[in-house]
Amino acid sequence: MNIKLIKKNTAVLLVLTCIVFTIGCKKFLDIKPLTELTGNNFYKSKEDVEANMASIYFKFFGKINESWVIGAIGESRSGEAFAVTGSDNYGSRKVVEVLGQNNMISVINDQPWKDTFHFERITNWTSYYQAIQSANILISKLNEGIPNLSEKDKKRYIAEAVFMRCFTYFWMVRLYGDVVYYTKAFQSEPLPRENMVSVMKKCIADMNEHVADLPWTYDDPAQRGARGSKGAALALIMHMNMWNAGFDNGHAMEYYEETAKSGEELLHKNGGAYALLPLERWPEVIKGRSEESLFEFYQSINYGDTTSSVASFGDSFLRYPYKFPASLFLTSRMAFRGAYMEKLFPVDVADKRKDLWYADIYANNGRFMMPKFAGNIYASGGENKNPDNSFLIFRLSDAMLLQAEALAELGRSAEAIPYVNQVRARAGAGPYEAAQGTLTDFIFLERRRELQGEGHTWFDLVRTKRILSSQWANHPLTLDQFNRGAWTWPIDRASLKDNPFITLNDYWASSGGI
Repeated sequence: MNIKLIKKNTAVLLVLTCIVFTIGCKKFLDIKPLTELTGNNFYKSKEDVEANMASIYFKFFGKINESWVIGAIGESRSGEAFAVTGSDNYGSRKVVEVLGQNNMISVINDQPWKDTFHFERITNWTSYYQAIQSANILISKLNEGIPNLSEKDKKRYIAEAVFMRCFTYFWMVRLYGDVVYYTKAFQSEPLPRENMVSVMKKCIADMNEHVADLPWTYDDPAQRGARGSKGAALALIMHMNMWNAGFDNGHAMEYYEETAKSGEELLHKNGGAYALLPLERWPEVIKGRSEESLFEFYQSINYGDTTSSVASFGDSFLRYPYKFPASLFLTSRMAFRGAYMEKLFPVDVADKRKDLWYADIYANNGRFMMPKFAGNIYASGGENKNPDNSFLIFRLSDAMLLQAEALAELGRSAEAIPYVNQVRARAGAGPYEAAQGTLTDFIFLERRRELQGEGHTWFDLVRTKRILSSQWANHPLTLDQFNRGAWTWPIDRASLKDNPFITLNDYWASSGGI
């Protein structure tokens, strides 16, 4: 969802912020005295619903725009990246190595990276719950009835709000493990954290109930990928099932079956709504609104959108001529280890991704770079800003590889391999062969190749338990660390305020996690 939708009705949105988020607001254009405002004063039209939906997306994106969230939570904790000696702002970028050692206490508290990245903000889940509460209230108001809103639109908006509620819970579970779960509008009584498998099961059921009410895509091409669609919802269902398969072992086969069922619908019944684009058109994908996008947070300077200078994954993995001025960016700030990149992309194996997404791919210095995130640089050149790209969350190749993984786990390799080979064929890489290793291991590596920098690596390591093995992680966890929650993020102690039922994550709350 892009910020333009918010700007369409600034006055309405400011009123909504006062109502939903309980933030002190001054009068704006004297629309109404604040003492007269209630939810019923606001939900009077389709335009009000649109403004509310926009605020939910905006609230979530604002949270992941606070820091280097995609890089910190999804890519760096397996220990494959390092800070380039002598690069710009080298001291703060050393944090990537601390992330790789899973020393989250230092990541959050220590200088010199604290003032640059503010990773302590990731530990605070308040904004996520504000987005959830806003979705809950909107669903409640839609069920009560909104004037001149058709039944079809009502169902679609409910389904879209359910998507954002479920997506937010999915995001939080992967960060914190167990979370407080509620769907009641204006929730006030404190609740304890609920087992994450239970939360995901409820979200899967919730999303399955409403997915049919979402369109495959929107009539307005500006909304492609930027709003919850049927493709986005099915991808979310697939991810939630695959997450639970890793933690609810006794029912893993059931989750794989459900993943395959959703994948079949997404990949074969979408009416041509989605497609893998030729790799040469990658700048269109990273820009957003492409046929390959299932869900993203679209950003554009043309709408006056503002992205934090450190939020983009590519910020640390680009150099001149994609970062300016040249004197400051002769090297990238971070790089992936050459040995790791050679494991992903063997020297003697053809793959267009090596050439189009990387420069000096095996270099153990600042010559390494990821032009994967270099599309859409500013036309005038010379600005010390990141390229004008969107934040990709789910795209078609991700869903294809999840489908392949689920089918492989079910022993249906003949059905799984074509999905893997479609992704590889797009990259000009050869098909999977048994000599390359087990199919499940190969799919895991293919996900690392295809999705590097998009926030999936760490979570794939965790849900498949490969984080316990030095074969897959440079700094693996022990089983005891894993079971005590060392894969999670610490939770801000502020969550304990006014809720006697909340407990913090054991590993980080104890001395063993320091």
